[in-house]
Amino acid sequence: MRPLREDADTIIAQAIKKVLPDQAVEEALKEKEFGPGKIYIVAVGKAAWQMANTASRLLGDRLKHGVAVTKYGHVKAKIAGIDCYEAGHPVPDENSFAGTQAALDMVKSLNPEDTVLFLLSGGGSALFEKPLIPGKELADITKQLLACGADIVEMNTVRKRLSGVKGGKFAKLCEPAQVYSIVLSDILGDPLDMIASGPAYPDSSTCQMALSIVEKYGLEISGKAMECLQVETPKTLGNIETHITGSVKNLCRAAAQSCESLGYETFILTDQLACEAREAGSFLASIAKSHAGCHKRMAFLAGGETVVHLTGNGKGGRNQELALSAALGIAGIDGAAVFSVGSDGTDGPTDAAGGFCDGSTKGQLAEKGIDIYDVLKRNDAYTALKQCGGLIVTGATGTNVNDVAVLLLAGS
Repeated sequence: MRPLREDADTIIAQAIKKVLPDQAVEEALKEKEFGPGKIYIVAVGKAAWQMANTASRLLGDRLKHGVAVTKYGHVKAKIAGIDCYEAGHPVPDENSFAGTQAALDMVKSLNPEDTVLFLLSGGGSALFEKPLIPGKELADITKQLLACGADIVEMNTVRKRLSGVKGGKFAKLCEPAQVYSIVLSDILGDPLDMIASGPAYPDSSTCQMALSIVEKYGLEISGKAMECLQVETPKTLGNIETHITGSVKNLCRAAAQSCESLGYETFILTDQLACEAREAGSFLASIAKSHAGCHKRMAFLAGGETVVHLTGNGKGGRNQELALSAALGIAGIDGAAVFSVGSDGTDGPTDAAGGFCDGSTKGQLAEKGIDIYDVLKRNDAYTALKQCGGLIVTGATGTNVNDVAVLLLAGS
């Protein structure tokens, strides 16, 4: 019987390959007819380099110039005609601001015949930013939202009002040029005004929603930030066209196809997973207990994006924490494994994409004097998983369509 870790690695590699943005960008541009003017590229997000590289190749001489802003370590090579910036994520930094300003300088004097090809992927909220408050305070507010467990929609509802480019404002700045957006969705349900905080889409959230989030989490913000939260965002835009090319649904389908090819009877439980990482891990473990001893090889998938409530200062990410929390429930179950991975190849501020645990993980760690309950309390899943070979490391993948967690049962 193949080791479950070997199956997990195969599933991860095959699933991510099928959601890479190259083919998606090609499909979106294949039948697109641009106006007679110049074409400019602005690519933003964790997949920005890959999307910009493909678009540049396809456009050839029609491309006038471009700017790509992506996460540190995600620029693979120079792209002709495109200035590439690497910047901070999940908290914006000075390079985020510099890359954004370069894009704004490029699009500020365009004509109605010109087109801005806006290539958007997850992570854009931090990477594409022109703050209306001091950058240090914006970073602090972002850290507060992350630490209190706010979901991505709540975070973006606040951040777009503290920004000069989010919430449809970038598209307004491109006027009178047209904006054609190709979007890799990293938010459940694909709400276009929330992906990367919707720089080129009318905003459906309201000032009241933003103020309610501040009150809900007790955020500490300045008077200037409070004033920004009370200025409404654009609700209509007449110069945009949008094409969604990928989402977590595609990731789940790709992972399911890989599981089936390996002989697993496969079930996609949800592609809308949105809860604490520990709860998701515990849930998958409970399914393992229900089916322990089953003769069939089975796989249960859950796609989405969990959150972590920080109670310590350890090292880890939501996918690693999900897998490690599942290890508690599947301890001692032969032929059971849970793994969870971020499609972008990164999980929190670590070099891992996620984590893998099986029925022996808890025992292995106990032999080393490591208690999983204590590890989770300190949010130190990375350190523990490294001790038992449970880290999943893929490197930057060039895409970002949320996460997928999988329970594998080898059968008997």
